[in-house]
Parts: sequence; structure tokens; C-alpha cells
Amino acid sequence: MWRRFSIRESATARIAVLRCAAGIIAFAVLWIAAVDLWARSGSKDWIVLNNCRMIANPANDGDSFHVSVGPNEYIFRLYMVDAPETDEMTPGRLVEQAKYFGVSVPQAIEVGQAAKEFTREKLSQPFIAFTHMSDALGRSRLERFYAYVRTKEGDLGEQLVRNGLARIYGFKAIPPSLQNSRQEIQKLQQLENEAKHEKIGGWGINAGRLNLRAQTSTVFSFFALPNDTQRQPAPPPLPFSRPSPMPIPSTGPLRTPASHLKEKTPLGRIDINSATEKELTTVPGIGHVIAARIIAARPFKSADDLKRVSGIGDKKYAQTRPYFQ
Repeated sequence: MWRRFSIRESATARIAVLRCAAGIIAFAVLWIAAVDLWARSGSKDWIVLNNCRMIANPANDGDSFHVSVGPNEYIFRLYMVDAPETDEMTPGRLVEQAKYFGVSVPQAIEVGQAAKEFTREKLSQPFIAFTHMSDALGRSRLERFYAYVRTKEGDLGEQLVRNGLARIYGFKAIPPSLQNSRQEIQKLQQLENEAKHEKIGGWGINAGRLNLRAQTSTVFSFFALPNDTQRQPAPPPLPFSRPSPMPIPSTGPLRTPASHLKEKTPLGRIDINSATEKELTTVPGIGHVIAARIIAARPFKSADDLKRVSGIGDKKYAQTRPYFQ
């Protein structure tokens, strides 16, 4: 009788231990998931980056672009607006964008090219970025961050929509100085209606008015933080964030920008027919767009055939050829 009781008591104790262990594991899983979600959502407070400068890069387009802030480099993606793609790498998205503007896919690409040039022009002077360092994902292996960008004329996203070069679409965040995102959506809708009425940008491409700009005077938003809009904060590194080739602003030692790492790529080591996109983008002058085109154009007889890849002219060929076998 005593032996049966001991066995039963022992089994009960084991079950209790297993339940406790399972509870601990479940808690750990939930905690890790919460930490990962927090890391991807970015910091709570706005980070203000003054004196930003656009970096020329083939991957830049109307709503996504490489930016330098001092020695640091980032890729920013605009909140709330979406400019059409500039190539056929994402056909499904292009069809969706073309349908929004009521144009053909080739015409949507034209609108995307016009948006890219518009953004390049507007960001030719130093500008301000407001960001939470929230992950914007994207086709690139490099990490992108959502941001509101303020030029000397005001919010860049609003300017794109007002000129018919972007649709109201994308990740939302309450802009600095506003109470909710609905206020900004309503303003964007008003700006889009004005562009439609004037038939400019994507709304007027069938009438030959793609490159016409807004005729009426528009006051764009100058998003700003309370009290101090000109100070550039030095935020600490984001905890638990995944490794990124682009450093988060910090008060500690600066890391080497990704662009400098390309200088260490060995010459004559890369196989044109087997290199991954990541390996191809280590070559100076080759971004993820050109890398994707190289992969799509395979097989090559030799790296001498790089010239037949769209976007690789004589100058870029001379720059990149020595890195291939």
C-alpha cells in the first residue's frame, strides 16, 4: 500500500514539474515574440535627423531612397504614400498601381520614373527625416526604415500626391504634431482630388500631362516636434534589433557604413553565373536592382557579357568587370 502511494506521489510530482517547465517555455516564447515585435516596430519616440542628403543609387525611386546623415547611411521609405514601380520586377504590384491611376502597366512605369525624378529634384538640397526606425522591409536585403521627409517646401509625400505621382497607400503612423493619422489621410485625399481635377501626373498621362506640375499654390505640412524642431538628437542604439549593415544613430563609436565595406571585395573572385544577390551587391556600382537583372539574364558565356544587362553601360562595366572571374 505504501509502495503504491509512493509511486503515485512520484508520478504526480513529475507531472507538476513538467507543467511548470511547459509554462516557463511558453512564457519564454511569448517574451521573445514580444521583444521581436517591439524591435521591429521601432522606438516609441520620433528620431529627428537634420541635414539629411540623398545618395545617388539605382535602387532609389519616388518613395524609397538611400540617405546619408553625417557618416551614417540609411534607406528610408515614405509613410502613407506609394509611387509606382520604375521597372517590371514586381508585376503584381505594378498591375495594382496601374489600376489605381486607371492607366496601363507601361504608363504606370512612366509615372514611377517621373516620381523618381521628382523626388531626386526635391531632395537635391538638405532635408529633415522623422522616423521611429520601424522596419519597412522591401526587396532589398538591406534594412529600410519608414519616415516622414520634410523638404524646404514641406512634406515630400504630400508633394508627390499633389502632383499625381503617388497614391495614398502604405504603412500609417501619426505624424509629428498631429493627433491622429486620419488628419493626414484627409489632407492627402484633398491633394489627390486637386491633382485629379487638374489632370496632372498619373491622372493626366493619357492627355500628355505627366510632367506638368500643380498650378495652384498649396501649403504642405511642416511636421515638427513640440518646442525644438532643429535639434538633431543622438538616440541610443535600438535594443534587441536585428543586425543591419546600416548603423542606428548612437552616441558611441561609429560603425563603418555599408558603402565602405564594398572596397574590400576581392578582385576576380565572383562567378557571374552562380553568385547570389548578396554577393553581387558587394561589387561597387551594383545595387539590388542591377543584381536582380544580372540573375535574370543568366547564363552568361563569360563576365564580358555584363554589357548586355540593362543599366550597365561602358562606365559601369569598366568599374565592375574586374571583380568577376
